Amino acid sequence: MKNPPNNINRAKRDFIDLSVLKKLEAFDPALYSQLKKIPTEDPYTHYGQEARLKFIRDELKSNVDYLSGEKFFYDNESLKGNIENYIGMTQIPTGIVGPIVINGTSAQGGFYVPVATTEGTLLASFNRGAKACRESGAITALSLQEGVQRAPVFKFKNLIDLGKFTNWVLEQKEAFIKIVSESSKYAVLNDIGLNIEGNIVIIRFEYTSGDAAGQNMVTICSNHLCQYILENSPIKPEFWTIEGNSSGDKKGTALPTKVRGRKITTEITLKREIIESVLKTTPELMYQQWKISLFGCIKSGTLGVGMHPVNAITALFIATGQDVACAAESATIISRLEIDENGDLYCSITMPGLIVGTVGGGTSFPTQRECLELIDCYGAGKSTKLAEICAALCLTGEISIIAAMSAGQFTAAHQKFGR
Repeated sequence: MKNPPNNINRAKRDFIDLSVLKKLEAFDPALYSQLKKIPTEDPYTHYGQEARLKFIRDELKSNVDYLSGEKFFYDNESLKGNIENYIGMTQIPTGIVGPIVINGTSAQGGFYVPVATTEGTLLASFNRGAKACRESGAITALSLQEGVQRAPVFKFKNLIDLGKFTNWVLEQKEAFIKIVSESSKYAVLNDIGLNIEGNIVIIRFEYTSGDAAGQNMVTICSNHLCQYILENSPIKPEFWTIEGNSSGDKKGTALPTKVRGRKITTEITLKREIIESVLKTTPELMYQQWKISLFGCIKSGTLGVGMHPVNAITALFIATGQDVACAAESATIISRLEIDENGDLYCSITMPGLIVGTVGGGTSFPTQRECLELIDCYGAGKSTKLAEICAALCLTGEISIIAAMSAGQFTAAHQKFGR
């Protein structure tokens, strides 16, 4: 899919299309109530591994020859652009979670999600959260915004020169749009922000990047824009740099209150009887635990409100060939729990900085491609789907850990499944 129409003058805001709402309303979670359970018996034996591989091949019709170790990677030419000084592959145990039933903008159905980790208890926790969600209905997941930023900085002798420069920059929107369209088949410049601090100005270029994560794409496009600025601006800067370290790239910041990558919001209402039977706790205890955790985040200055979203993010990122360093911004989440009028528990998380891609980067390596294909997220047109699956996985993890702590199960679970 090539560049969509530019919308640089559109107001930046969260948005849900009416056609998406109709699609969500038509979804019937009962159609997925009979999805088969992953064979979890013999979690550490070769027999158990073979049973799960057979399940993936027979039930999910997915090829996992590289992931299972039956085939090996020899295509060294494909490493170009991903790594230098290559010596081999680091092996990280990969398991499967699910089914997670999702009613999303792009992700609809039951998904068996691959995750890579060395932390015992993690997959058991995700699976428990997924079961509680599945037996209560479906996780609703909505994509609200997209945007990847680069923030070059220009320094001037004084504010008068800077003011003349910024006025000229704001007149160049059409030229900037044209340059970006010529620099990339997929990038679209959607917003330009100016932040003046004394004699420097930070220009915040925001793009959509198709189905790529987009960091390299927006860097190249921004450099072309900066070269145009340097060649044509009537006021020349004394100094400039392609990035002033304020775009939020690969670090946790307060910036994702808008969007970085994709902004996804999710929700599920857990039925009281399911909380009691599956999670072995109550809505009241889970709500109290969430409030305590909320205050803890505020007191410690945590960015966002969450228990352990980075666990889900890094485990899925490693399995599917994402840039794992982007877990830094992706792990900023806002979680919310409340008891409704029926005594059930409403659970929601919003992720404003989720950086994922289904093309480029490490997505085409054999095991990563197999993991993406397992959830039908490989290739063009699948990045929003992957983002929604990632957010749903995070929600299952948040639900399970809050339940475990509220009922005093947390330590015992780690004693059983951890080291």
